[in-house]
Amino acid sequence: MRVVDACDSVGGMSSPFAALVPLIDRQFARFGRETPLPGVRLSRAEAPGGPIHSVYGPSLGVVVQGAKISVLGDRSFRYGTGQGLVAGIDVPVTAYIIEASSARPYLAISVSIDAAMVADLRQAPPDIGDQMADGSTAALATADLDIALYDPLARLLALLDRPRDMAVLGPLIRREIVWLLLCGPLGATLRRFGPGDGHAARIARATAWIRDHYAEPLRVADLALLAHMSVPSFHRHFRAVTASTPVAFQKQVRLEAARRLLTGDLSVAAVGYATGYDSPSQFSRDYRRRFGLSPRDDAAAFRAAAAG
Repeated sequence: MRVVDACDSVGGMSSPFAALVPLIDRQFARFGRETPLPGVRLSRAEAPGGPIHSVYGPSLGVVVQGAKISVLGDRSFRYGTGQGLVAGIDVPVTAYIIEASSARPYLAISVSIDAAMVADLRQAPPDIGDQMADGSTAALATADLDIALYDPLARLLALLDRPRDMAVLGPLIRREIVWLLLCGPLGATLRRFGPGDGHAARIARATAWIRDHYAEPLRVADLALLAHMSVPSFHRHFRAVTASTPVAFQKQVRLEAARRLLTGDLSVAAVGYATGYDSPSQFSRDYRRRFGLSPRDDAAAFRAAAAG
């Protein structure tokens, strides 16, 4: 497995981003992982752990304390304090928290990135175009974060204390964050999967379709047509970007959606049907294979955690 490390010039205990620790700690205590700000999630862990299976959408993940490894195919991306990971496309990832303790918990913030905003900002003067294009097909990238990102991230976290202002100021702050990313070392990954006619952009359209229609039957020939590729070429480029086949990718998106639904009131069978499974037994087998628990046991664990 190849390990891709973010640089160390900003990462580490001297990082100014460590000043976000009390902000994230306080807001996580109030809201948990999901915050009232759309697309803004918080993470906290007091011990190393994993594997954590998930599908990363286009987003920025910032570690402010501790360290994490995200694995895509045969590539492993390590990032710690003051470092970030950008996902330019929907991809199935297995993550491990590798530095965390009760005295110094792992703390991170994730901000989703809107493709339309990326496309709009790419045309803003000065036109950054395809600067720093690196020819890579990687869907993930890590780097030390520009100190300029500290201020908008701090304002985004502080905005959680001001519900009246969220709807107006939240999108403005997120737009600032995306602009700073586009102008920095992680910008090439965002531009690669934005609107355009390159192979990566075409695969991005296909993964977005799967994300939005995961419960529907999947025909690879239709996805290849959407991507304006032959079926063999589509398979090759899809695997190069996502480290997965289209069918396996759809299954992972379905199972992630199923796990979210299990936190609600639907029965296990209803969740399976809602996410595109015709066979409850197949749903249970796939779910256990991915998460290590049956959907019934996982749902029971969710209910127990919610009960306190």
